[in-house]
Amino acid sequence: MANNQGIIDPPIDELLSRVDSKYALVIFASKRARQINDYYADLHEGSLFDNVGPLVDSTIDDKPLSVALHEINEDKLVVKPVAPTE
Repeated sequence: MANNQGIIDPPIDELLSRVDSKYALVIFASKRARQINDYYADLHEGSLFDNVGPLVDSTIDDKPLSVALHEINEDKLVVKPVAPTE
């Protein structure tokens, strides 16, 4: 079996220490996974300037969500809260 660890690596406890809640983690990771997925789609079309690729070492076999979780765990991405509008 390959070195695919899935959600086991990085541990969920480490990920939760970097965000406010598990819900914020889901939203944050899913939005970044979408960006990574769009990057690979653009790569096949020859357009490399619309999206940022993976910020951690990864292969094409790694799922975008796993890559996003690794980026969050390695502090490559930081959540910046948006100020509420009045």
